[in-house]
Amino acid sequence: MHPHTSNVPGMPTEPDPLAQVNDGMTVFDVAGEKVGTVTAVQTPGTDVRPELVAGQAEGYMADGYLRVDTSGVLSADAYVSGSEIADVSEVDGGVVTLRVPKEQLPRAGQGGTP
Repeated sequence: MHPHTSNVPGMPTEPDPLAQVNDGMTVFDVAGEKVGTVTAVQTPGTDVRPELVAGQAEGYMADGYLRVDTSGVLSADAYVSGSEIADVSEVDGGVVTLRVPKEQLPRAGQGGTP
């Protein structure tokens, strides 16, 4: 069963935060620090593999994930698992708030936290 789906018939369900995210939205971590801008949204069960190590990549593919441009010349894009999204808002062109600090996000090509 999907993590945001009620297992009680007739009960309202909480919308899946990942399904509310669009390219171009700004991402902030749990402390309110800017992480970057969403450049890709992959739904749960995607066949699109993130640039992460084996095992970690498959987990992100199963949960769905965001690819976030963290800016800066030497900055690698960050990946956000669908389960790490706390809230999605339409204010200011769209804001994604995470449940984790940006330092815990794995980076493209690095296969783990920086």
